[in-house]
Amino acid sequence: MASNPTYTISDLAREFDLTTRAIRFYEDMGLLQPQREGPGGRNRVYSARDRTRLKLTLRAKRLGLSLTEAKDIIQMYDSPRDTGPQLRKFLAVLAEHKRQLEEQMADLVANLDEVKVHEKEARALLAKVEKSAPSGKPAKA
Repeated sequence: MASNPTYTISDLAREFDLTTRAIRFYEDMGLLQPQREGPGGRNRVYSARDRTRLKLTLRAKRLGLSLTEAKDIIQMYDSPRDTGPQLRKFLAVLAEHKRQLEEQMADLVANLDEVKVHEKEARALLAKVEKSAPSGKPAKA
């Protein structure tokens, strides 16, 4: 019978390009639950389940979800009785996140349009100032 793979904190840090401090933070948030071994339980031993949870946490983070949202979704996947509730929750979280991103994008587009208007006005004023300057010398501001 093959044994389940285990990982040290350094293994996971290398694999996912994280600091050990970040991994300990995810542990403090309850996303990872390594076994403790060695003197005083100083050595963390992460299971394949912990590795998967870390991978899912990082994916959720890339999507812009909060760690609390990531934790809620990941914990639902720990109880595989029915995937319907998990998928509905995931879709609800994604819909809310999408709404927030679309709102931010609309704000950015409006801001960019405003910058373009100011830029156009400033170019027109500069052209007028340079045109009225005697003999090609820039006018003093």
